[in-house]
Amino acid sequence: MDSTPRPRSPSGLRFALDFGPLLLFFLVQKVWGILAATAVLIPASLAAVALTWRLERRLSQATLIGTGLLVVFGVLTLLLREPVYLQMKVTAINVLLAAVLGVGLLRGKSLLKVLFGEGFQLTDRGWRLLTARFALFFLGLGVLNEVLRRVLTMDAWVNFKVFGILGLTFLFTVLQAPLLQKHAPEAQPDRPAGPPPA
Repeated sequence: MDSTPRPRSPSGLRFALDFGPLLLFFLVQKVWGILAATAVLIPASLAAVALTWRLERRLSQATLIGTGLLVVFGVLTLLLREPVYLQMKVTAINVLLAAVLGVGLLRGKSLLKVLFGEGFQLTDRGWRLLTARFALFFLGLGVLNEVLRRVLTMDAWVNFKVFGILGLTFLFTVLQAPLLQKHAPEAQPDRPAGPPPA
């Protein structure tokens, strides 16, 4: 197995690659509407993925799945001139993430540990709890999107897609701090190696 560290993009460029296409989508939608914004979002997202691969020589599965769904639902939106397909993409990606995490738990695996295990350490129970919470969170986002896309105007829904989902995800992640502290390996009491002395 190759243990050579892979290059990382500078933080400013990383931010631009992650959020640049979404912000571009937001700006174009405000001026020219949702169809023009969708037509810009697809190539911008593909360019960001290609540049990420060129710089880092790796892509997360979440990035690949999200971009693939964007292309499918975005093309449907443009061909049928019906923005509901782009709105449904948000539901699809969140429900899919919830399902993947949930199935992993049923099989005794924490896929979050696979994705983020290098970033921080947790006990096995901690990883299971964190994975279950994120599965429920993604499912909740999918349900929330289905409600909001039916009751909000397109401008309001775009605001939710660009800023609301990001804000809710950030807030939810911050609220997991007590779990991360409680289930950090160093927070667990040391167990004696053998029976206590008589």
